[in-house]
Amino acid sequence: MSADPVRLSAWVHGMVQGVGFRWWTRARALELGLTGYARNHRDGRVHVIAEGPRDACESLLDLLRSGRTPGRVNLVVEDWGPAAGGMTGFEER
Repeated sequence: MSADPVRLSAWVHGMVQGVGFRWWTRARALELGLTGYARNHRDGRVHVIAEGPRDACESLLDLLRSGRTPGRVNLVVEDWGPAAGGMTGFEER
């Protein structure tokens, strides 16, 4: 397995706005040592960008799909790529 950092882009569908979902995602990402952000979109989805080791990003993805998030997640659409870098911490946007 490559040690190069990766970027996870996850579009989270469901009842995930106004329920503490971004705060919860930020807390989990920071526990996993990831950088990035969780941003609300007008259509009701939350876009999560996380960068770091692949196994930590996969752990965050598993948590997003776990059924233990605030609100209700119906679907998570993921995309993977190389880390772009330049981010510090994990923000709610």
